[in-house]
Amino acid sequence: MTKSDIRRLDKAIQQTERKLNAVHNQEMWPLEGHERRAILRAAAGGAYSLHRGNGTARADNKIDNLFNSAEMRLIAELTALNTERQRLVTENAQAKAAKKSSGWW
Repeated sequence: MTKSDIRRLDKAIQQTERKLNAVHNQEMWPLEGHERRAILRAAAGGAYSLHRGNGTARADNKIDNLFNSAEMRLIAELTALNTERQRLVTENAQAKAAKKSSGWW
């Protein structure tokens, strides 16, 4: 486990945090393909319902639920990345301490 692995994880953590902030702002770019299609289907259904003279409450709720599920997915991914980073840092520290204690000086 090298510092480059930790840097790679740091970059992935930053990218996931950017995605999470974008999902908070209800942007579409961080979503996966199936989530985008589901949101577009819900928006089209809401437009059809509005055209027929009904409300869009069902479509709005569905879109909110989809963004909430994407947010939960990104939070879980961020937690896993942070856990892996902490494991790597701990392993590096233990290896450094073992190397330092085994020397002459």
